Amino acid sequence: MFRPLSVYIGARYTRARRRGLFVSFISFTSMIGLALGVLVMIVVLSVMNGFDHEMRTRVLGMVPHATIESPQPIGDWQALGQRLMAHPQVSAVAPFIQMQGLLTHRGEVSKILVNAVDPEREPDVSIIGEFFREGSLQSLEPGDFGIVIGDKAAQTLGVGVGDKVTFVAPEVTVTPAGVFPRMKRFTVRGIFHVGAGEIDGYVAMTHIADMARLHRWQPDQVQGLRLRFDDLFQAPSIAWSLAGQLGDDFYSRDWTRTHGNLYQAIRMEKAMIGLLLLLIVAVAAFNIVSTLVMVVTDKRGDIAILRTLGATPRQIMATFMVQGTVIGVVGTLVGASLGIFAALNVSGWIAALERLIGHKFLSADVYFIDYLPSRVMTADVVQVCVAALLLSFLATLYPAWRAARTQPAEALRYE
Repeated sequence: MFRPLSVYIGARYTRARRRGLFVSFISFTSMIGLALGVLVMIVVLSVMNGFDHEMRTRVLGMVPHATIESPQPIGDWQALGQRLMAHPQVSAVAPFIQMQGLLTHRGEVSKILVNAVDPEREPDVSIIGEFFREGSLQSLEPGDFGIVIGDKAAQTLGVGVGDKVTFVAPEVTVTPAGVFPRMKRFTVRGIFHVGAGEIDGYVAMTHIADMARLHRWQPDQVQGLRLRFDDLFQAPSIAWSLAGQLGDDFYSRDWTRTHGNLYQAIRMEKAMIGLLLLLIVAVAAFNIVSTLVMVVTDKRGDIAILRTLGATPRQIMATFMVQGTVIGVVGTLVGASLGIFAALNVSGWIAALERLIGHKFLSADVYFIDYLPSRVMTADVVQVCVAALLLSFLATLYPAWRAARTQPAEALRYE
């Protein structure tokens, strides 16, 4: 489409000359504007990808994909687990008992959700073992009444490994002396840090046999089974189907009920922010229109001379399309390079800035993680670059068409 002469002249028009410094300056600012638009779009999309990735791997790695529960204690849970494992999408099962209550220590109180688990089976359905700062899940032994808590809860209570805490259950015990809340002393055996405020501050784990004793159940009775699926997005339909096959005494819950709205919000925000940033890139790209219009006006004499030397309107049009394309390609490549570099380092930069000013931008009390994640995806970079190049190319059409319509006689009349 572009002949060598058109490419040479179009590329030469992008370079500054003594007579066209202002036009060249406008071309340069158009490149900078496009580069900044591409840079910002890549960084923001990478941050949204980071939130999406952390939500999937960290938060949803901690909570069960689904649970099968019963209003009454489940006795032979091993046999039930084997039935559930027969489904091709179920990759792991683990028993659990759950109870809400309060943890107290020397006058400090923190609300808590205690998950009683089997330390041998829990790693199959949860990634909690990767986040221990002290102790481990295997330090929970039946009869020891040990407990592991998040570092935020430990900080609130002022406890460490080996300290005693009191769990106050939302139940009462009636005795001849009156009504008393049910309480049990636990020993802190481990502290973990996931980076999610709602987990580090309000979730604890203990051995399933100890919680069964606290409930006054048989040692092998559990509340339900946690399920892990090969595809977590299939969890709602498969869990509902499995519960229906087991009978009316069972019901299912899945991650979409607890974290589904947050996950969908992240996906929707990424789509909307991407659309808004694309408009910014479009504005930067269409600055090329004004740039080329000025160039066409400035080069009317040159266009007339080229036409008199035999250049066709198509060649004139190609010349100015080359100039706009050069601006778009350079701006896009610079923006993409800087955007990838910034996206790969933005997490470290924000962490350093937080340490410098002594303030956290993402508080665990408000957000589900307390740091800024970033994850560069090749598909997003390619889409941004293609969109920027396409918009830049479209922006060249009108000025180039206007240049091609220049009449030599009229252009040379005032030269």
